[in-house]
Amino acid sequence: MLAVSLSLAGCVVAPAPYGYYGEPVYAAPPPPQVEYAPAPPAVGWLWIGGYWTWRANRHVWIGGHWEAPRPGHRYVPHQWQRDGRGWRERPGYWDRR
Repeated sequence: MLAVSLSLAGCVVAPAPYGYYGEPVYAAPPPPQVEYAPAPPAVGWLWIGGYWTWRANRHVWIGGHWEAPRPGHRYVPHQWQRDGRGWRERPGYWDRR
């Protein structure tokens, strides 16, 4: 056990920021649903549109929402990209400019 502890002492495991996650999904995401954003809770807030995610072996719609802006950042929307014969999901995130 001590040998394992010593061998892992210098090991740092950190997830890749904002990378694709999970196994490829072999069902293409449906077209986005039409959403109508309600009035923002405060001037300058950003509407983050809804998106399809993969849960319990099916696509599930997650509705949009308002978020306060983050100075020095821009929002990169959620997306699905082809990966071989399947699709990989990448969640939306705030990117430093």
